[in-house]
Amino acid sequence: MLSAESAAMIRATLPAVGGALDEITTRFYTTMFAERPELLDGMFNRGNQASGAQRRALAGSIAAFAGALITEPGTRPDTLLARIAHKHVAVGVTDDQYTIVHKYLFRAIAEVLGDAVTPEVAAAWDEVYWLMAGALIAQEARLYLEAQVKPGHPWREWTVVERRVETGDTVSFLVRPADGAPAPLARAGQYVSVRVRMPDGVHQLRQYSLSSAPGEEVRRITVKRVTGGGAPDGEVSNLLHRTVRAGDTLTLSAPFGDVVLDESDAPLVLVSAGIGCTPMVGMLEHLAATGSTRPVTVLHADRSPGSHALRADTDRLVRELPDARAAFWYEVDAHEQPGARTGLMDVDGLDVPADASVYLCGPLAFMREVRSRLLRDGVPARNIRYEVFGPDLWLADATA
Repeated sequence: MLSAESAAMIRATLPAVGGALDEITTRFYTTMFAERPELLDGMFNRGNQASGAQRRALAGSIAAFAGALITEPGTRPDTLLARIAHKHVAVGVTDDQYTIVHKYLFRAIAEVLGDAVTPEVAAAWDEVYWLMAGALIAQEARLYLEAQVKPGHPWREWTVVERRVETGDTVSFLVRPADGAPAPLARAGQYVSVRVRMPDGVHQLRQYSLSSAPGEEVRRITVKRVTGGGAPDGEVSNLLHRTVRAGDTLTLSAPFGDVVLDESDAPLVLVSAGIGCTPMVGMLEHLAATGSTRPVTVLHADRSPGSHALRADTDRLVRELPDARAAFWYEVDAHEQPGARTGLMDVDGLDVPADASVYLCGPLAFMREVRSRLLRDGVPARNIRYEVFGPDLWLADATA
């Protein structure tokens, strides 16, 4: 719990600090990487650094955490913390790195805000930082323990047993542990980090959802090649597409992720767009493998049937499940998929049960729109969960 003195100070300074967080986090990352360049080797995603996505996510999480401490005293935003903790352990964050972050973050705050950072202001924000860091360190220690991996070392070598072309820009890699030992425990909806050495010698990490049943010894990740869109091509996805073949070895983390399939009997609604289908297919594979009889509705939007990754798997799994149905939307060529609809997804009139467990994955704008419509239709917010590929900018945008 934030002390009363610090709570008053945070309440008074949050607008000023929040308004400067983008400048603060920009300066923070610039200075930290200039003095600690080793952190870019196998820890931070330099694509997200270049786009500004990482600093926006950091700013949003700090503002949201501080705001929660003063609006709901005595509670913690555990959903926010869990999402961050899972991301951290998937890239090997250790508790000593919070001290490094503290050093550069508070230097940036002092440089940006200048004389406004009195000793009292600094002490209050220091308390906020260590409350957040302490909670994350505790959660991350538990996650490492549950995964049975050493803190900071979630890695294991996996052999690629098959490379499977899904669409023109999407491939799946089927992998099994290279050491022959059992695959680590996983839950439907989780992801793994893939660690690769780039041509310049720097290691980079990316997260990919498990698109197979989590109980299998052979696991599947499905990778879309990121190109165009006014941004640089995705360096890791393109490297994997160009170079990885059956027989090669990939370095993967243990599975992590807080957006996992619940074990209830409530109706299930899986809503995705584009490559956001991957965790949904993993959930469907798990339901089929365990003989689930719960009602399932699959809703997916894509550019065309030809660009819809894992479409055949989705069709197969919907047929296998005793109480499942699917609806697809395509911008073009919808006639190629029987029963598909032309245009963007429209969930109006689909009769989503109010007690359904809903999972969303896709572009942020898409998920926001679907969530708003579901809320208007009476689905409680607590029943709607979303997965973001990359930094969580939903929260950053909400606190901007």
